[in-house]
Amino acid sequence: MYLGFRGVCVYYPKMSECQEKISAPCSTSSQSPRSFRTKCLVCKNIFTDPKILPCLHTFCLDCLRGLEQFSVPRPPREGESGSGGSLDSAEPGACILCPVCDFEVHVPAAGLRGLTNNHLILNEVLQESLKRSDYRIVCDLCNDGNAERRCHICSTNLCDFCSKAHRRQKMTASHNTVALNDLQGESERIVRPIICSVHPAEELRMFCETCDRLICRDCCMVDHRDHNCDFIAGVISKHGSFIRELLKQTQPHICALQETLQKIAATRQLVEERLRMITEEINNFTDDYIRALEKHRNRLLKELEELRVQKENSLNLQQIQLEQILADMKTGVDFTEYLLTSGSHVEILLTKCVVVNRLKQLNKIGYSTHPGEDDGIQFQPQERAGQCDGFEVFGIIVTKAVDPSKCVLQGEGLHVARQDQPSVFVLVCNDQSGQQMGRGGESIRVSIFNKKNKECSLKTILQDNHNGTYCFTYTPRVSGSYVGCVCVKGQHVQGSPFTITVASKFRKHTGIFHCCTFCSSGGQKDVRCGCRGTMPGGYQGCGHGHKGHPGQLHWSCCGKLTENSECSGTINGNSYQSLVRTVAL
Repeated sequence: MYLGFRGVCVYYPKMSECQEKISAPCSTSSQSPRSFRTKCLVCKNIFTDPKILPCLHTFCLDCLRGLEQFSVPRPPREGESGSGGSLDSAEPGACILCPVCDFEVHVPAAGLRGLTNNHLILNEVLQESLKRSDYRIVCDLCNDGNAERRCHICSTNLCDFCSKAHRRQKMTASHNTVALNDLQGESERIVRPIICSVHPAEELRMFCETCDRLICRDCCMVDHRDHNCDFIAGVISKHGSFIRELLKQTQPHICALQETLQKIAATRQLVEERLRMITEEINNFTDDYIRALEKHRNRLLKELEELRVQKENSLNLQQIQLEQILADMKTGVDFTEYLLTSGSHVEILLTKCVVVNRLKQLNKIGYSTHPGEDDGIQFQPQERAGQCDGFEVFGIIVTKAVDPSKCVLQGEGLHVARQDQPSVFVLVCNDQSGQQMGRGGESIRVSIFNKKNKECSLKTILQDNHNGTYCFTYTPRVSGSYVGCVCVKGQHVQGSPFTITVASKFRKHTGIFHCCTFCSSGGQKDVRCGCRGTMPGGYQGCGHGHKGHPGQLHWSCCGKLTENSECSGTINGNSYQSLVRTVAL
């Protein structure tokens, strides 16, 4: 088997597939890590033409060619043409995705072949291939014969003919060559010379600092004549130190990421444990809740059965009583009709007293013309039914229904209200017998609108007290006359509709709450008071014990005696603002 090396390539499938392959690289435990590194995970063969992507994942060139390319619009770089599309050339903006990490790789202008070769993998392949008995290496000099020896000084594999010629030449006569068969068991890396792609006869031995790339001696003399060039041995220390410094900065991230992943794994375990506990709590809660609901259901069904028995017994008793009364009535009526139609005058008069007394007794018997029970049984699932085994349950059985004609309205807010002040009135729902319902949930509709402008309605807040009473709160913004309506089950209740008079805003006092104008003004004669009191000596205002003085504290602006009251605002029909001049000392 002959194998000519131009590169080795590693290609990975999609991320989800590669994770399994990376975690379990070999199906047999006998394969070494090097054997895994020398095989492409896409084609599963030994690497050929290995190309390193910018994300540092390596793939076979042919495997990379099999990836789907897509375009990312970008301006063409200098030297790029707008045409192309072959396997080793690319249109401007052509990209591929790394099958391992989905890294977006821009295809070079020269195509996928322009990607960097992975010579490390090439040497790994060579090292691994030497262990195989059927493996043959082509001579690096003649490219024809099978290589049998290797010169470590020149890093060249030589056939037998070229090896003898190598020893005959003056410059390489001192070089010792080693048989390739002797290298099969060694762990030392076999480094192949890297040939210049522009000058195939020359090895890359120089480095151009200006272009930051490896070159050969011919390149140094032609294309890089005026550039800063040096031998590899002279620059490797600087660039190697730079790479090591970057590596030193990158390595701590690995520890941090590993610790974070460990924390994530621990958190995942805690989350799983917490979810298991919550699941158990939910199941226990649900089971207990279901048992409580079943218990409440059984209690409701038992209550319903007792109600059925009660109503049935009551109806049976009423039926027996009415049937007895009916039998007595028929007996009396039949006997009396027979007497009047078949009896003689003497027989009628002889039995008159008995018949009359009996008929009078029958006419005095009281009985109801309506059944003593009705079908007024309702189930209200929204009503609270208290606690059952620690759970609040809903749903009650109601045996009486609300009667809108027996419902009443109460409260001052039914008739008077104040502008911008909240007003309240209450609806009491009663059953047919006038008894308060003792529960809520009734269908109630309320509306309050202005008499002059029916489109001007007031927003009413309804509060269900769950005891048969409902509280209504409204705040009028405009004074005037309003009409209110309250309906239960679509029917007006007692007192509905009703009229509400909304007064203007509360008028505050502008004067002072004092004992008299003489004291409050410091004895000024021209100060008047809203109580209209005067005192001798030419004083216009009131004084203690004199005419008009009310004998107690009063407001100077209007004369009212209550401190927390509304100001009337007039004195003898005139505005107090032009008369009252009482001041507080």
